[in-house]
Amino acid sequence: MADSVLYEVTDGLATITLNRPDAMNALNTDTKAALRDSLERAAADPAVRAVLLTGTGRAFCVGQDLKEHVASLAADRENGTRLTMRTVEEHYNPIVTAIAGMPKPVVAGVNGVAAGAGAGFAFAADYRVVADTAAFNTSFAGVALTADSGVSWTLPRLVGHSRASDLLLFPRSVPAQEALELGIANRVVPEADLAAEAEAVARRLAQGPTAAYAAIKESLAYGAGRPLTEALAKEDELQGRAGASEDHAIAVDAFLKKEKPKFVGR
Repeated sequence: MADSVLYEVTDGLATITLNRPDAMNALNTDTKAALRDSLERAAADPAVRAVLLTGTGRAFCVGQDLKEHVASLAADRENGTRLTMRTVEEHYNPIVTAIAGMPKPVVAGVNGVAAGAGAGFAFAADYRVVADTAAFNTSFAGVALTADSGVSWTLPRLVGHSRASDLLLFPRSVPAQEALELGIANRVVPEADLAAEAEAVARRLAQGPTAAYAAIKESLAYGAGRPLTEALAKEDELQGRAGASEDHAIAVDAFLKKEKPKFVGR
């Protein structure tokens, strides 16, 4: 695994850390591949029950490494190729699919600026704990690009179509407190407390009913674009599955005994 992405699993929590602080965790090819592979590894590992995605240094992730991007565009022009933008299919789409689609909760610990694809990764997470000094910026239109990294899907669901249009057409820095008011951030904490608070949230989820969390993720994604009748049918299906889980039996038994349940994630 590349040093630009750190991966650690303890007590059911996989912590994935973008680790290019000198480049504000900009996404060069090696970093994108390592992040994709780390997320897919966590998604497939039954020992992992929650994921914390965060960054080192002053930034969560400022998106594409523009130095590498410019060099790649120049090579495309020289060679008559169009390889540069294949990164969307090869890297960004699988990364967002892994975050949003894995059957376990993902917490984004947004320690600093999240821009472009970096903002997209945070938007795709299930819960965002944000430092009070952090900010979000869609950035795409500023470099004459359209949204990628799932932003066209996630951002309207967080803030509504009108605000999403505003943030994409007129990209700007959205500070943490405004992000909280818009619905982008779930929780804003002092910068000094970010690492501990984000880990505490993620560890609580890692000790929870993992299968139920997976069903919640699935139901929210399914219901977002479907009529009520279809959403109700999906709830029926998922609730039947959750009701048959080991964790549900544990929870009911603990309730009757007036004890705190100890979930096993199944």
